[in-house]
Amino acid sequence: MDGVRILEVAEHTFVPAASAILADWGAEVIKVEHPERGDAMRGLASSGVMPSMGNVHVLLEHSNRGKKSIGIDVSTEQGLDLVYRLAATSDVFLTNKLPVVRKKLHIELEDIKAHNPNIIYVAGTGGGERGPEADRGGYDFLSYWCRAGSAMGTTPTDVDYLAGQPGPGYGDSIGGMTIAGGIMGALFHRERTGEALPVDVSLLGVGMWAMSPAVALSLQLDMPWRPGPSKGGGAGPANPLVGTYRTQDGRFLAFSCLQGFKYWPSACRSVGREDLVADGRFDSHEHLATNAGEARAILGEIFASAPLAEWKQRLDSFEGQWSVAQDSLELTTDPQVLANGLLGETATAEGTPFTLVTTPVQFAGTPAPPKRAPEFNEHCEEILASIECGPDEMMELKVAGVVA
Repeated sequence: MDGVRILEVAEHTFVPAASAILADWGAEVIKVEHPERGDAMRGLASSGVMPSMGNVHVLLEHSNRGKKSIGIDVSTEQGLDLVYRLAATSDVFLTNKLPVVRKKLHIELEDIKAHNPNIIYVAGTGGGERGPEADRGGYDFLSYWCRAGSAMGTTPTDVDYLAGQPGPGYGDSIGGMTIAGGIMGALFHRERTGEALPVDVSLLGVGMWAMSPAVALSLQLDMPWRPGPSKGGGAGPANPLVGTYRTQDGRFLAFSCLQGFKYWPSACRSVGREDLVADGRFDSHEHLATNAGEARAILGEIFASAPLAEWKQRLDSFEGQWSVAQDSLELTTDPQVLANGLLGETATAEGTPFTLVTTPVQFAGTPAPPKRAPEFNEHCEEILASIECGPDEMMELKVAGVVA
């Protein structure tokens, strides 16, 4: 992405996460922030699930890595002129402002295109660009998780609560990767045809894409996708090697051997029950499917008889597909995570080191090292100089409060 300039008028995580990915890939990203408070994410004291951020605002760093920051009051005539001048030098204009706000600020597609016909205009929204709720705000918990079906799709049928997102910025981060892909596609199209197509991505649309197989099945069968009761009271899949088993120390082993009978003999040998291979209840694909409940119960007792550490050793020779269910701290020491560079080290402007997940797309087998997020307004003079704004004009803009 070297040589690609992206102008971002956005805050929080969903849309900024997209340009953060592109910054990791080498793009120059100019982040326009509110001239007094900056991106609203800068003032977020808690992620909603943890008591504090610690000594590094890693949520801000996650979605703003590698960018340049400038504080501009876009609501002023002079501030808007600066945005237009920056847009004239940019390849991409990226925003998550609602359509009604874009109109008020005069940063709609036509406004930006008037200053750069070749710019790719990208908008990220909660519920999409059109429809009766286009001007209604939305977060990933609302639009991606709840409205698009994931919350109901993960909530057991016998509980009185609704399952929440697994972590902060969950749908936002997936949505950011989606926007980044859309931008790459639009840049490729422009390179091939000379046409700069606008791009729009919604959290609702990304959430529905994540649930698309379930949505298709729901339409096919005329019934909603639900996971069943929390205690697993039903018969379960007709395949005992698909699902999870609890170990003696309360951990979970996950299996996804879609060809259950193919891997049944190997599973039996791995758990020390080779006698089950020739057991008449499980000695054919049909018998195993018919008696899957019994096979599942037997495996459940076996796995509950030993701790996770023992099962990791014993299942090492298992020919099928399985994994340990890991938490968000445990996975940071996973050998596969480390071997593939899925975590990267960086440091704040003050030199405080911290770790971020690297972008999941790697080019030529090399993970993109994460950079730090900018300090608020850190690159004001540099950015203004790039649009031939001289020292006198800079001083006038600062005195007038147009720039921070």
